[in-house]
Amino acid sequence: MRQIVLDTETTGLEPSEGHRVIEIGGVELVERRPTGNNFHRYLRPDRDVEQGALDVHGITNDFLRDQPRFGDIAEEFLAFIRGAELIIHNAPFDVGFLDHELKQWRAEAPRIADLCPVVDSLILARRRHPGQRNSLDALCKRYEIDSTRRDLHGALLDAGLLAQVYLAMTGGQVKLALGGQGEAGQEAGRQTFRRLPANRPPLRVVRANDEELQAHQQRLAAIDKASEGRCVWLHP
Repeated sequence: MRQIVLDTETTGLEPSEGHRVIEIGGVELVERRPTGNNFHRYLRPDRDVEQGALDVHGITNDFLRDQPRFGDIAEEFLAFIRGAELIIHNAPFDVGFLDHELKQWRAEAPRIADLCPVVDSLILARRRHPGQRNSLDALCKRYEIDSTRRDLHGALLDAGLLAQVYLAMTGGQVKLALGGQGEAGQEAGRQTFRRLPANRPPLRVVRANDEELQAHQQRLAAIDKASEGRCVWLHP
């Protein structure tokens, strides 16, 4: 499976008010391993960055003035994401902005959902951790992922952190090397297996008693209540 963990930075909060995408970052995973084939572009928005957005990401108007426009990189971006599963934290925000950019570029341009399935990692986190804070910073802390470089938001930086969070939430933590060939990236895919002897004695099966089965059902009911009916052991 090919997945792209994606993030954007923008001039403000609402594309309907004329705000634009100014940075796109994407981290490619193939079979849950980083490839190093990442996407990162800054974009010229042809409008000013709002102060509130500037406080979040620190990307200035002067810096963006010489960057390409979205239309200049649109084909490259679409080729990068096409057919992949997109992992986005609070996906409606980023997808809404990207759809707006695509429509501004070409009236007949496809929507993101027409090109790729989208997984909202914020919804996934809320299901895993109901009632808790599930911002990217909070998830990094919960899964012991180093986010000390994140003084300001950045699309590629945040996509890299989100990739680690997503892998941790869905099957165990995997460290990422954004270059794809670093030591951390090699360690991520390394597994050690120990072969058991063929003549080993059969394993003893200890079945749960009635009291243990009742306690198990009570625990599942508590999980089902906390997750608003999403306990996979009760509702496969």
